[in-house]
Amino acid sequence: MTDATRPTTEITLLGRSYIIACPPDQEDELNRAARYLDRAMHGIHSRGKVLGAEKIAIMAALNITHELLRSMEERREDEASLSRLNARLGQALSNVEQGR
Repeated sequence: MTDATRPTTEITLLGRSYIIACPPDQEDELNRAARYLDRAMHGIHSRGKVLGAEKIAIMAALNITHELLRSMEERREDEASLSRLNARLGQALSNVEQGR
């Protein structure tokens, strides 16, 4: 597939439009991600500390990456906790069955 025939969609970040190559079945996900990124960029822009769009995009990417990594760590902790609870439940059920 050539670039000219590749499906695209338009997103807007900080009021600027971008044409992004995107399969039609992933367009909703891309739009959702673009809205999230746009909100993050507007939040940084509104603080007025960073002026250039490139710096705003980098700060937004760092903040979103931090959120992602924190979420992944919380998920690993939750999975470990569930695994421990599952083991305790299995042991308790084994003890009940042995007591019969």
